[in-house]
Amino acid sequence: MYSAIAANKRNTVIIITLFVALIGGLAWLFGEASGNGSSAILIILFAGGYALFQYYAASSIALSMSGAHQIQKRDNPRLWNIVENLAISQGMPMPKVYIINDPAPNAFATGRNPEKAVVAATTGLLEIMDDNELEGVMAHELGHVKNYDIRVSMIVFGLISAIGILADFAIRMAWYSGMSRNRDSGQLGMILILVGVVGWIIAALIGPLVSAAVSRQREYLADASGAEMTRYPDGLASALKKLGDYGRPMQRANSAMAHMYINDPIKPGLVERAFSTHPPIPKRIERLKKIGTSF
Repeated sequence: MYSAIAANKRNTVIIITLFVALIGGLAWLFGEASGNGSSAILIILFAGGYALFQYYAASSIALSMSGAHQIQKRDNPRLWNIVENLAISQGMPMPKVYIINDPAPNAFATGRNPEKAVVAATTGLLEIMDDNELEGVMAHELGHVKNYDIRVSMIVFGLISAIGILADFAIRMAWYSGMSRNRDSGQLGMILILVGVVGWIIAALIGPLVSAAVSRQREYLADASGAEMTRYPDGLASALKKLGDYGRPMQRANSAMAHMYINDPIKPGLVERAFSTHPPIPKRIERLKKIGTSF
C-alpha cells in the first residue's frame, strides 16, 4: 500500500510539472507575439496569482455551490461521531461537518490544510450506508485532507482557469490589432490568434485531461489512506459498490468541483470517460481487495 501511495504522489508531481511547463510555453509565445519578452513573466505571475486566489477561496465557493449547511453533534450524532473518532485516531483536528440535502449518495472534502478541513455528506449517502460503509467514506475524505489533495487539485484548477482567461485576452487583442491597417499590427494579430487558439486547446482539452488524471491518482491514494485509517478496506469497498449501484446525478452538481466528490456527481454511470475525474469503481474496489490482504 505504501508503495502505491508513493507512486501516486510521484505521478501527480510529474503531471503538474508538465502542465506548468505548458503554461511557460504559452507565456513565451505570448511574449514573442507582443515583442516584449518581459510580458511572459507577467503572464506567469498572473497565472500563479489566480491559482493562489483559487487556493484560498475554494472552500467557501465549493460549500456555497453545493448548498451544504454546517451541523453540530446534536444535529446528526451518527455522522459527527464517525468523523470525530477518525480525526482522533489520526491525530487530526476535528474538521467542520456539513450535510447536503440531496438524495444522490455522495460526499466531498475541502480545506487547504487539516486545520481548515471540511467534510460534507449528502442525505442520500447517510440513508443507504451502514456504519462501516459510512466510516469508510469519511475515512476516504479525511484521507484527501491528510494528503493535501484539495490543495493540489485547486492549484491545477486555478492554472487551467488562468490559461482560459489568457487565451480569451489574446484573441481579443488579435481582434483589435486586426482593425488596424498597419501591416505589422496585422501580423501581430495573426500571431495572437495562434496564441489564443493554442491557449484554448490547453484550457478546453489538455487542461481537463490533466485535471482528471491528477484527480484519478488522488482518488486511488485517498482509498488507500482510508483503508489504512479504518484497517477495514471492505467497508469502503462495500460503500463504493453501493455508490455504483445507486449512483445518480446530484441536484446541484457542478463540473468545476466534480473532482472533489467521492463519486462523479454529474454522470456517475460513465466513469470510464477520458475526461472523468474518477477512476472506474470496479478498479477501485479491486485495489481495496488487494490492500485488504496486507492487513
